[in-house]
Amino acid sequence: MLKRRALLLAGLPLAARASGYDGPLFDAHLHYNDDAQLPHPPADVLARMARAGVRGALVNSRPNDGTLRLVAEHGAQWVPFVRLYRNRADYNGWFADDSIRRMVLDLLAQGSPAGPFRGLGEFHLYDSANADGPTAVALMKLARERGLTVLAHVDGVAVDKLLGHAPGASLLWAHTGIGGEAVARVRELFARHAGLRGELSYRPGVTADGRLTAEWRALLTDHARRFLIGSDTWVTQRWQHYEGLFADYRGWLGQMPGEVAQRIAWGNAAELFQLQPAGPSA
Repeated sequence: MLKRRALLLAGLPLAARASGYDGPLFDAHLHYNDDAQLPHPPADVLARMARAGVRGALVNSRPNDGTLRLVAEHGAQWVPFVRLYRNRADYNGWFADDSIRRMVLDLLAQGSPAGPFRGLGEFHLYDSANADGPTAVALMKLARERGLTVLAHVDGVAVDKLLGHAPGASLLWAHTGIGGEAVARVRELFARHAGLRGELSYRPGVTADGRLTAEWRALLTDHARRFLIGSDTWVTQRWQHYEGLFADYRGWLGQMPGEVAQRIAWGNAAELFQLQPAGPSA
């Protein structure tokens, strides 16, 4: 999966559209991992966000000290999440590792410089059967009990399993599926799970040659309250394209009705995380 995503970097959109949505943006999938902190200190991150018109972000990192460092800086409406990884080895076994559950409880008790943690993740499940792992089940139930949102990089089968363990929980579906989950399947899962929302980084099929595809225009319009956008700065190189990623979002958001564009760009995150109103974009 990591190799496949690395190949996608070669096709990143870099140029801003001549016209498009010009309101505030929320980054619903921002990583500030250990390897990004030296080349991109907090001042650089804030500057890139300001240039892109990003007024707030869901922040998580591997390990969690990156999140704590970044949200100690002012200049954005931070929404800190507890990531389940101390290192890369945790990607493959966190769902059955009780030390991960204990780490999460410790961090939730500690909080962050921006206030309480607001969610858990991003986490990955490369085999959907692992959604039944004891730690996965326990953390889903914990998220529901504490009103936390979960950011999950999983397939549709795992979405059903995770929300089956904690009906009514809030789950933000990273990339709205792995490898391009069918639009019909997305609709089915949205109908089944009221707390499910889709995050759109790396999502194939949304546009073709810069234009919204018909099936995605219909999906985004029909479910305008269920989508958010994000950068997914999962590798350091991704930071170099930060402004271009959001210029690309602005391009296709500008092809939507204004109210729909505003909800996906900012309003859904503001409602989910109780953000303060954002001023006009730069």
